[in-house]
Amino acid sequence: MAALDTNVLLRYLLQDDLEQTALARRLFRKCIGAGEALYVPVSVFLEIEWVLRANFGLSKADVMDTMKFLLDAQELTFELEGAVEVALLLYQENSVDFSDCLHVALAAQAGEQPLWSFDRKAAKLVGAKLLA
Repeated sequence: MAALDTNVLLRYLLQDDLEQTALARRLFRKCIGAGEALYVPVSVFLEIEWVLRANFGLSKADVMDTMKFLLDAQELTFELEGAVEVALLLYQENSVDFSDCLHVALAAQAGEQPLWSFDRKAAKLVGAKLLA
């Protein structure tokens, strides 16, 4: 199974560079035609959220919609998908950065809690505690 870097997945989604979008689409078609899924590391998913929000100015709702779209895509397989889904739920329900939600979800999946933090907002998440 081939894996995707953030920039390839973003070009496929955003179609903001004609040449790179065509290459990304070709890769997707090739893998789908061969019956192969494309692997998305959890770090790529984290970076996608940041790029969409910080570089492209998407709202939280639009970022959430895009990330849910990716998770639903049959041609993609995600590292630690259960934790990613929990992180999205936490992100949707709280006013905390997605990265903090993902850290808490990954720690929970690993059975390693609490997640200690100096970040007061992050520490409000179930599974996190403020180190004070």
